[in-house]
Amino acid sequence: MQSKNNGAGVKAFIKQKFDLSKAIVYFAFVGMLILFAILLSDKGFLSVNNLLNITRQTAMISIMAIAMTFVIAAAQIDLSIGSVTALTSLITALILSATNNIILALLGGLALGAVVGSVNGLLVTAVGIPAFLVTLGTMGIIRGFAMWITDTAAVPIMNQTYNFIFGTGDIGGIPILLFWTLLFLVFGILLLNKTAFGRKVLATGGNEVAARFTGIKTNKIKYLTFLMSGLFAAFAGILYAGRMQAGRYTYGEGDELSVIAAVILGGTSMAGGVGSVLGSVVGSLLMGMINNGLIIAGLSVAQQTIVRGAIIILAVALGNKSQKNR
Repeated sequence: MQSKNNGAGVKAFIKQKFDLSKAIVYFAFVGMLILFAILLSDKGFLSVNNLLNITRQTAMISIMAIAMTFVIAAAQIDLSIGSVTALTSLITALILSATNNIILALLGGLALGAVVGSVNGLLVTAVGIPAFLVTLGTMGIIRGFAMWITDTAAVPIMNQTYNFIFGTGDIGGIPILLFWTLLFLVFGILLLNKTAFGRKVLATGGNEVAARFTGIKTNKIKYLTFLMSGLFAAFAGILYAGRMQAGRYTYGEGDELSVIAAVILGGTSMAGGVGSVLGSVVGSLLMGMINNGLIIAGLSVAQQTIVRGAIIILAVALGNKSQKNR
């Protein structure tokens, strides 16, 4: 009997210390890296330039995924982030064209993100509309504005200092977009794991009623996660504009799905209460690596879309399985 109890205790300890659903993204990342390295060895997949290019391509997704980790961990969702990046890129480009003032352009872009995040948060918390419906509506409204304000025309950015700092620049051969990603990654990890706000986000998503009884202002926490999501999406739009050296209404189309998939693959539960910022960024890199490998392999855009959809289904399935096992 004692042996059985000890065995059960060991199994419980292992399960507590090692949750496969949280580690799956790291195994998947290494596995896909090895697979593509073997299959595409003659096409330069493992070249330094290509690997750095993956970090450039995924920087905006990674930054939005960091904020989305907080949103989903609080048992919410934000579908408006892709359209926010598009409108922000245009607002930033228009301000630069009119004033050539980088600081003013940044403030304008971030202000847009703050407004959208605040509206989303207030409609969810004060009015009581489900987050999915709110952000689905604002997604369409913002994308429409992005198309309207320039009549779908792109707005070029001629300020090379802006383009260097927020997109095209390299420091010691390392893309500046990677430095931005690492900065946001460290901030997100510290905020979620080392602050009262992070603990309150997880408590709100895990059991909102219980969190409210402990004195947590859950509506305020949810509002702040939407505000954070809007700001991070706006900064992603700033980076899109710098990397592409223009503002364009098409930026961010479909990014909301890639971001959500990256976050769920990274170990954050769709039901809330669990989140991993590092896992979300690794999930973003995994998505970017798969897209990159498929392009090098010569797959069509349609085939890439099919694979991306399959990954999203897998991510949600893993998230649901993880929640049931808890």
